[in-house]
Amino acid sequence: MSNKEKLTTRDYLLSIQHLFAMFGATVLVPLLTGLNPSLALFSAGVGTLIFHCCTKFKVPVFLGSSFAFLAALTTIIRPEGTVIPENVPLAQGGIIFAGFVYLLFALLVYIVGSDKIKRVFPPVVTGPVIVVIGINLASTAINDATGNLSLADGLTPTIALNLGIAMFTLLVVILCSIFAHGFFKLVPILIGIAAGYLLCIILGGLGLFHMDYSAITSAAWINIPYVTKDLNGVGFMTVPKFSLGAILSIAPIACVTFMEHIGDITTNGTVVGKDFLKDPGLHRTLMGDGIATLFAGFIGGPANTTYAENTGVLATTKNYNPRLLRITAVFAIILGLFGKVGAILQTIPGPVKGGVEIMLFGMIAAVGIRSLAESNLDFTHSRNLSIVGLILVFGLGFGQIGGLNAEIGSVTLNISGLFIAVVVGVLMNLILPETPDATSDSRKDK
Repeated sequence: MSNKEKLTTRDYLLSIQHLFAMFGATVLVPLLTGLNPSLALFSAGVGTLIFHCCTKFKVPVFLGSSFAFLAALTTIIRPEGTVIPENVPLAQGGIIFAGFVYLLFALLVYIVGSDKIKRVFPPVVTGPVIVVIGINLASTAINDATGNLSLADGLTPTIALNLGIAMFTLLVVILCSIFAHGFFKLVPILIGIAAGYLLCIILGGLGLFHMDYSAITSAAWINIPYVTKDLNGVGFMTVPKFSLGAILSIAPIACVTFMEHIGDITTNGTVVGKDFLKDPGLHRTLMGDGIATLFAGFIGGPANTTYAENTGVLATTKNYNPRLLRITAVFAIILGLFGKVGAILQTIPGPVKGGVEIMLFGMIAAVGIRSLAESNLDFTHSRNLSIVGLILVFGLGFGQIGGLNAEIGSVTLNISGLFIAVVVGVLMNLILPETPDATSDSRKDK
């Protein structure tokens, strides 16, 4: 279909399907981190339109909330499991700098070309870093699945019920992912959440589970920027603040999502049958992600990234018109402006979220392992073992103890395990020779 052809009713229905494909993942990020879910929809829609402007309206992509930033955002916004609204502006500052990192990569790609940039972040670095992101989130998934109740006293009836709800939700997601067909296969997360939510309503009616609908009754019908707030007290648009600790925890993650971006754009181009890395160019797609993330940071939304879910819709429908994604973006903006929509999302019980998180966080780690497997790395080579091993130990080790605190004057700086892992991985990849005899050969040349 030409980008200039008149859109039909079928095209609008396809746009709604794109909306469902991105919806579950986009709203799940703010639900897990404590950001405003309505604002996540709004910023995703505006971010998508920004991306299309930057890429000459050529790339059929939707931008949604990035899961790569989950651990860092959760640590800052809900460090003890409870959302601290005052910390949201600090997270915004980190997201803004992540957008600047994207723009820096866009500039570097424009100057030196994409091939040279990719050598600094090969799969031997990005693969284990993605694994670190997924595994560091595992405890969050289990905590939500148990209802944030302590397991120290054993398996109580309440914890058992919560785990049962989480496992039911997880089972629905798995069954839809493996056995469903067509549209249902594209939205297993959404179906899993709906099934788990329905189960909780039934259990609530039987007096076995407590459902809290106060978020819906207290939410405004229309979200007013810098005025209305959600159940957690997080405003619909807030002014960012800048903390060096938050910036160093969040901004480096863009180094990982940079490589994911290349993979997503390559996959999208393969489905459509075009090389988007050349036209409109990788520097333009990175610029689109960067400016969209900057916008999200300034208003209080999650960092944005290209969504593979919508590429799946493209592959299924064979309709590659980018205008469909722009219509989807407008739908997302409209939904974000209605406060009751975001409030409904906030009533999703913890065990339901926990069941979905177990799947999602495990999948994040699995994607990292897949990245290593598909790169055909030779793990008989000590260089590769050393890089992967050090990234895992530093990333997971420092992640488990809450990062590394450094005193700079009167300021205490918290350096996240993920940041340390990225730095160690990049330095090891640049310093260690590619082959065992590379060092000796260089000495012979001298």
